[in-house]
Formats: sequence, structure tokens, C-alpha cells
Amino acid sequence: MMKILLVCSAGMSTSLLVSKMRKAAEEKQLTAEIDAVGESQLKNHLEDLDVVLIGPQVRYLESKIRKLVEPKGIKVDVIDSIAYGMIQGDKVLEQAINLAK
Repeated sequence: MMKILLVCSAGMSTSLLVSKMRKAAEEKQLTAEIDAVGESQLKNHLEDLDVVLIGPQVRYLESKIRKLVEPKGIKVDVIDSIAYGMIQGDKVLEQAINLAK
């Protein structure tokens, strides 16, 4: 199972994207746990994570998040801003899958 966590400012703005990503994973028959949290909650959700995707609106937190998660072997990237803005769950899921490889 792949475990993906999206990080945004309060954990709310990515909820629709999470729903679309879950649907895309289901269509691909990929077993994945996909959730979203605010940056302040990230440290409480690092257990067994494969990928952390950062919302474009908080991309300034990238280096801080990398320092926290990369030593644990967790891959990190900023979500493609076009895919984020258009709520393209399939594209963001693909980004996470490619990152995890």
C-alpha cells in the first residue's frame, strides 16, 4: 500500500484534491492511503509515509518539510500548480507514484 500525505496551510484546501486522488487510485486499482493535513500537523503523521506533496500555496515551506521527512526516507515534492488549481487528482496521483519510484 502506498501512503501519500498532502500538506497545505490548514489541511482544508486540499480536501477536494484528496477525494479526486482517491478516485483515481481506485480506477487504477492502486491501494493507497491519501490524506491531507496542515503543515503544523505534519510531524504527527509521518508513520509509514511514502510521499509528502506540498500545496503550491505553501511551497515556501519546502526546505523545512524536506529537513523533517527526507531523513526518514520519505519523498517530497511541490504539487504541480496547474494540476492543483484544476483539481486534477489523476495527475497529482501520477506525480506521487513517479516520486515514490
